[in-house]
Parts: sequence; structure tokens; C-alpha cells
Amino acid sequence: MELNVDTSWYLRYRPTANPDFGATFGQAVTINNQPAIPLNDEDTPPNMKQPVPPKTAQQSRMQAIANSAAFHFAMIEQGGSSLYTTLALQVTNVEVLRIVLSIGGTEVDHFGVWQDTAANAVEAPLAGIKDPETGTFFPNLKKQNRAATRPNNIFPRPSEFINHHLPHCSIVRPTLSHNAGAMAAVKFLTATGLFKGQSSAFFAAATGLAQAADAAVRGF
Repeated sequence: MELNVDTSWYLRYRPTANPDFGATFGQAVTINNQPAIPLNDEDTPPNMKQPVPPKTAQQSRMQAIANSAAFHFAMIEQGGSSLYTTLALQVTNVEVLRIVLSIGGTEVDHFGVWQDTAANAVEAPLAGIKDPETGTFFPNLKKQNRAATRPNNIFPRPSEFINHHLPHCSIVRPTLSHNAGAMAAVKFLTATGLFKGQSSAFFAAATGLAQAADAAVRGF
């Protein structure tokens, strides 16, 4: 209901830089304290027509909420792609490895789809939408005509991997535990506001599980 959506994923897979080597990325779109679900029937009335592009303030509000949800879903799936790749490096039991790899593969697939879907918000006819309540604005990134921001540019560009002496490779990134492990995921999701309102017991349980996952070491 009040999300700070990290949209750096939109930029992360387009350059040759890799977060595991210290690379950082800015925000493609600024989405702060923004709902990603309709809040009530007065804010976004049920059965309201939703033309593209929207014409009224309430229609713009609904479209901005939908756009934010698309960027949020892609954010989650991007994180999951890295998390499951990281967990796979620490698994010993073959059945657990099968589970991690099987779920991780769908995370990658989902990320590609949501990246493609979210890109619709930053090109015509949806580009330029502004939430009249929060001010969240979706610019026309396609109009910039840059590879770094071009919509639907969903294939990961080859980047640094393992060490600087190896050729660049198209990979999931990041995959180091301090960037993409379980605790990194819990801290990241908490910072976005996704868990706002949860109990202290919830955070204690989530932290305990994450710490145990990060402490796992592959054995035989």
C-alpha cells in the first residue's frame, strides 16, 4: 500500500557492469510511497472504464497503480533470480538442489515477462502518466533512444563474471551472498515497505531463517 519500488533492475542487465564487482545503478523511475494495489472504491471506483491513455484523474491514478505493480513484480522476480542462484551454491541435499534450481528457473522466466510488461509504462501510449495523489511519474524512456533505457530490451547484456580476466558472459547478477543472499533479500524487501505493519515476531522469524540459509555450506 506504500511501496518504495527499487527500479534499478531496469538498468542492471543492460551494461557490462556487475554488482558483484561493486557496480551500482540508479533508478529508472522514482516510485516512493506508492500503492501497487487499489486502496478503496472511492479512490479507484469499481467498473471504472480504463482507456489507454487514461483521461480522468481517477483513471490516471489507477494506471499509475498498475504501472507501479508491474515495476514491483519485476523487482521481486529479479531478486528471486539472484537469490535462488545464490542458494543453489550452498545446497548439499540433491532433492533440495532440485527444488532450488526448479523454482529459480521460473523466477528468471517471470523476470523476463515482467520486465517486458513494465516497459509498456515508459513508452507510448502510457508514458507520461502521473499519479495525481502521489506525484509518481512514468517518463517516456523510449523517447530517450538510449540502449540503457530502451523499453523491451530484456536480454541480459554480457558482463563481468568470476574475475576480470575472463570474457564477459550473459548471466544472472548479482550472485554473491552479501549482494543476493537470504539476509540481503530480507533487508531489501523490508526497506521497500513490503512488510510494513508486520509483527516483531514476523521479522524475528524471517531474520532467523535468512541467517540460517546464508550460513549453509555445501557438503558431501
